[in-house]
Amino acid sequence: MLPATAAPSLAEHPGDGRLAEFVARGVRVGRTSAALLARLLGTLASVVTPLGWAILSVVCASFLFGYALGWTELVVIGWAGLVLIVAASTFLIGRNAFDIHLLLPVDRVVVGERVPGQVSVRNPTRRRLPGVAVEVPVGSGLAEFSMPSLARGDSFEDVFIVPTRKRGVIPIGPVQTARADPIGLLRREVVWAERVELFVHPRTVSIPSMSTGFIRDLEGNPTRDLTNSDVSFHALREYVPGDERRTIHWKSTAKTGRYMVRQFEESRRSHLMVALSLAESDYAGEDEFEMAVSVAGSLGVRAIRDARTVSVVASAAPPESARRRMPALRPLSTLTRTRLLDDLSGVDRSGAALPVSELAKAAADTVAGISVAFLVCGSTTTLTQLRTAAGRFPIGVDVVAVVCDPETVPSFRRVAELSVLTIGYLDDLKQSLARTKAA
Repeated sequence: MLPATAAPSLAEHPGDGRLAEFVARGVRVGRTSAALLARLLGTLASVVTPLGWAILSVVCASFLFGYALGWTELVVIGWAGLVLIVAASTFLIGRNAFDIHLLLPVDRVVVGERVPGQVSVRNPTRRRLPGVAVEVPVGSGLAEFSMPSLARGDSFEDVFIVPTRKRGVIPIGPVQTARADPIGLLRREVVWAERVELFVHPRTVSIPSMSTGFIRDLEGNPTRDLTNSDVSFHALREYVPGDERRTIHWKSTAKTGRYMVRQFEESRRSHLMVALSLAESDYAGEDEFEMAVSVAGSLGVRAIRDARTVSVVASAAPPESARRRMPALRPLSTLTRTRLLDDLSGVDRSGAALPVSELAKAAADTVAGISVAFLVCGSTTTLTQLRTAAGRFPIGVDVVAVVCDPETVPSFRRVAELSVLTIGYLDDLKQSLARTKAA
């Protein structure tokens, strides 16, 4: 019987162990070198400008072809470019130990108001810091300041104006400092202060309270629906099995000899809804849309001040995969007037948003218990489309369409259960609503 042969151990072949260790060490060194190279290239990419890359390419090409072909002129150009790059790099040497703050007196304004912003820079170190360029992104623009060198404890302040000619949400910041050479080969940027947002609210007008005329609740007008229990007495009728005994009118019962019960007109808790169309097809231009946003804001703010139950919605464009399952409706916050105006600051027209007729259908299916519905749209919406939109709501809902057509003569039309207001200026909304109430 032959003895079992033992497996060769690593100790019997020491060369294999050293080779494996060498390979592992080489892999680690390669990974470390690749990480350092990537970091170096990232640093170079962050400080070298397009002009700097062009000069660096010229220097490399000049050295390559100059020494290879023996062209003295190319060699001179290469060395001159290299000296220029080295001289430019000296402007980036040094630390940027600044204490920078971005200050805004307010974070919400009405469109058209002037908003000053302030940049404050202080030197907290014990040495003089060199001057740098201070940049503040303001929306799509850029506010630039040239800050001088600051001695120990010195500070620098400057003011810029934020343009609010258009409604929207304007991002401001973060503040950046930039150090660059005079030629523009290298540029080093450092981000400091945080980014803030300025809400530019739409312009609104103060309209009369909508507690009466439109709204039907305990403080307004009762409905025409009859009920056996409410506060607005309507008439007496004979008792039928199932009526509650507490509704029996005993004096009339004694006179007629038959049980008579009281009947009331039902009073509903009002629910006002404002639907703003965001479809591009419903507007002829930007001015119409801005007026429509202001109208929606004015109606919503008035309802919030009256402590009414109010819903403000806007048309939206859901993803194509979820179009059949999700209503194309974007609810806006009505907790406070500020939250509502904040949401209205961010709305914009869209070609994919549903038009007013489809918006009305989505609103009727989503918002329950609507008493009055305001549909806000532009001049390109036809009367047929408005009547179709009004027909989407249940019977008993008063539908008021507000058509925004800048500089037109205001008018009022009543078509069946639909009231159509056409306004040319935002201030026309007051008089138009008064005429609608009277009608």
